[in-house]
Amino acid sequence: MTEQNTAAAQDRPELQKAMQEIVDAGFAGVQLRVNDELGEWVGSAGVSELGRTAKPPTDGHFRVGSVTKTFVATIVLQLVDEGRLGLDDLVADHLPELGLDRRITVRMLLQHTSGIFNFTGEFSADGTVEPGVVAGFGKEWVDLQYATFRPEELVRGALAKPARFEPGAAWSYSNTNYVLARLLIEKVTGRSLPEETHRLILGPLRLTGTLLPETREEIPEPHAHGYFGYDDAGQWKVVDTTRFNPSWASAAGDMISTTRDLHTFFSALNGGRLISSELLAEMRVPDPTMGYGLGVFVEELDDGGTVLHHNGGFWGWGALMYSTPDGTKTLTGSLTSGDIEMDLPTMAGTFEKVKQTLVKAVFA
Repeated sequence: MTEQNTAAAQDRPELQKAMQEIVDAGFAGVQLRVNDELGEWVGSAGVSELGRTAKPPTDGHFRVGSVTKTFVATIVLQLVDEGRLGLDDLVADHLPELGLDRRITVRMLLQHTSGIFNFTGEFSADGTVEPGVVAGFGKEWVDLQYATFRPEELVRGALAKPARFEPGAAWSYSNTNYVLARLLIEKVTGRSLPEETHRLILGPLRLTGTLLPETREEIPEPHAHGYFGYDDAGQWKVVDTTRFNPSWASAAGDMISTTRDLHTFFSALNGGRLISSELLAEMRVPDPTMGYGLGVFVEELDDGGTVLHHNGGFWGWGALMYSTPDGTKTLTGSLTSGDIEMDLPTMAGTFEKVKQTLVKAVFA
C-alpha cells in the first residue's frame, strides 16, 4: 500500500487537528506516522520549505537529534547480550586513556547518572546556562555550523569541567555520556559506530532510510527544511539549517532517519526482537528523577497506561518516537521550526505542549 493510499484509508480528524495546532504554534511543518489497532496512518501539515506551499513529505528524511541515543543504548545492550560488555563494567577499564572516574559504569552512561559535564552546556534550575565545550547557542552555533569536532575532543573537553555530582548519586542529562558510549562500542568491537549500527540494527531490520552522517552536511531526498532563529545584536535572524556538519553532536544526536524506519526500529525493540527479555526489562527500569531508563523515557499516562519514548531536538528540527510496551502501537514524527521569533525556552515549552497533545491523541 502506498503512502497516499495508507493515509487515505483512514479518517483521523484528531490527528489532523493536532498537526494543525503544531503549525499554528509557529512550526513550519510536521509529518506523522501512527501504527495502531486501526492500521497505519501517515500525514503532514504546514510547509516543507518557507516561501513555498508544498507540504512536508510523509516519507521524508529528517534529523532525529537525541532519538539517536536509543539506537546507541540498544547497540550497547546487544553487545552485553553477545558477552562483550557488562552493564556494571567500569568504563575506565575499557577506555583507560581518558582518565575517567573509576566508579563510572556502563549503566551510568546509558542512564545519565555518571555526573559527567554535558559538553553542549548545562542548564540550571534558575535559568542560568554554563557554556559547553562546542558551539552551543545563537550566533555562536551559526558561525561554526560547518566545523568538524572529533568525539574524543568533545569528551576530553567535558572531562576538563568539574563533575556535576558523584557517580550514581543523582541524575542529569548529559550528551557526553553517549559520546562515551560510542567510544566504548568502537573500542570493544574494533569497528566504527556506523558499522556496528548497520550490523546490529539497520541491516537486520532493513532500515534503508537511516544513516549516521558523521561529518557529512547533506540530508537525503526527500526532506523538509529546518530553520533556526536567533538574536544577533538585537536583530532577529533566521537561517536554513537543512545542511550543516552534525559532528558537534556525534552519537548524542547526529542520526538521520524517517518515520517509517523509527516505527520499525522502536516496534522491533519493544517487541523483543533486538535484545533479550532480561535486558529489555533492565532498559525500562527508570531513574525516579525523570523516568529515564537505559536510553528511553518511561512515562505513566493519566489513564494508567505506559508509553516508552525518546524525542530529539536539533537547531531547526524536532523528532518524536513513542511506543506501547509491546510495540504494537507507535507514534513517530518530525517537526521543523519556522521563522516566528521565539527564544529557546519558549520553543522548548511549545514543543512540550505539542508532544503532550499528540500523545493524548494517539495513546489516551
